Amino acid sequence: MNSFKGGTYPPKYKKTSEIAIEEIPLPKIAVVPLLQHVGSPSKPVVKAGDIVKTGQLIAEITGLISARIHSPISGKVLVIEKRLHPFGIGIESIIIESDEKDERVEFHPKDITKLFPNEIIDIIKNTGIVGLGGAGFPTHTKLWPPKDRKIDSVILNGCECEPYVTCDYRVMSEETEKVINGLKLMMKILDVHNGYIAIGIKNKDLIEKLKDKDIKTISMGSKYPQGAERQLIKTVLNRKIPYGKLPMDVGCIVHNVQTAKAVYEAVYEGKPLYERVITVAGSVKEPGNYKVRIGTPVSEIIDYCGGLIGDVKKIILGGPMMGLTQFSLDVPVIKGTVGIVALTEKENKIYESTNCIKCGKCINACPEELIPTAISWFVESGKYYELANYNPLGCTECGSCEYECPSKIHLVQNIRTAKKLMKTLKY
Repeated sequence: MNSFKGGTYPPKYKKTSEIAIEEIPLPKIAVVPLLQHVGSPSKPVVKAGDIVKTGQLIAEITGLISARIHSPISGKVLVIEKRLHPFGIGIESIIIESDEKDERVEFHPKDITKLFPNEIIDIIKNTGIVGLGGAGFPTHTKLWPPKDRKIDSVILNGCECEPYVTCDYRVMSEETEKVINGLKLMMKILDVHNGYIAIGIKNKDLIEKLKDKDIKTISMGSKYPQGAERQLIKTVLNRKIPYGKLPMDVGCIVHNVQTAKAVYEAVYEGKPLYERVITVAGSVKEPGNYKVRIGTPVSEIIDYCGGLIGDVKKIILGGPMMGLTQFSLDVPVIKGTVGIVALTEKENKIYESTNCIKCGKCINACPEELIPTAISWFVESGKYYELANYNPLGCTECGSCEYECPSKIHLVQNIRTAKKLMKTLKY
């Protein structure tokens, strides 16, 4: 099998992979940020005092790259104001108080045999679907590339190479037909015949479940960051994306398996995106995979899971390699939230950095073939004008270098600084 250079093998901690998806109760108050996607924030089409239903449009697209937002619950709009976002900043949000009825707008499924590709795109756009693997790029934009980009392959990413996270695995296991048929809708839009589902676990039962005459299922193994687009395309198709280019530039589009499920539900069921499946893992009483409404506060989810256990020092939204550490449990689940991981002091040991011993492990681990230790050293020594020769902007911040570093140097933090410097300094 083809593979990519670099990478690492963190512990998996995937015990939740055998726990079926459970739906948690509706939130009492839903906090729905107007920015849950790459691009420009959405614009509210409701106001304080309005009564809304589940699935009702509450925020509209504002630019070329943006996404609609729908109410995750039925109830009353209390206020539109800035609330704490998982990104760690205040973002304008629509605050909805649940009436506990979960009254839904009437969904209108479509007859796929009568739909043209542009009509399917309109459905995806109108139902607010974005990438559910974490990046949050509006799906309708990604599925409608420029005419000069000829796409021949679509890959569904089900690798889940981050430790702890297993929600995509459960979706593939429990809602297999939706995943497969969602991929086929994407293939129809792009008029391609090569469809792949990449999974990161060697599970014969799952591979058998996903078997379809029009789709190829590939077991990728456990190397991290196998699920990153660039590395995934290299492994599946043996195509290398040039620096500064996109998957579409090498004839490929990559989507998350939950995105495919959402596309299926939008077209076949008329359902907007207002809920998703996440993994709750680590030091919680009842870890598992849960279907949650967008806008549900993290605190309510943890309470439903029995609360935290042990001396929890860190809460991460996402996985421990690339997830976002939170300083408050008041933040809501957004469209791109794949998991909630609670770590104790033992699980989140903090090491003191020491001097680089020039072992080269960070270089060997970098999937983008960079020299992390050099970039880090130029930042720490103030030699910023040397950075242009080492391409810090090519870093995807996967954390493989820092994970492998025996000196525990804060390589990712320094590379982030380098990227900011590259954008502000004139070379």
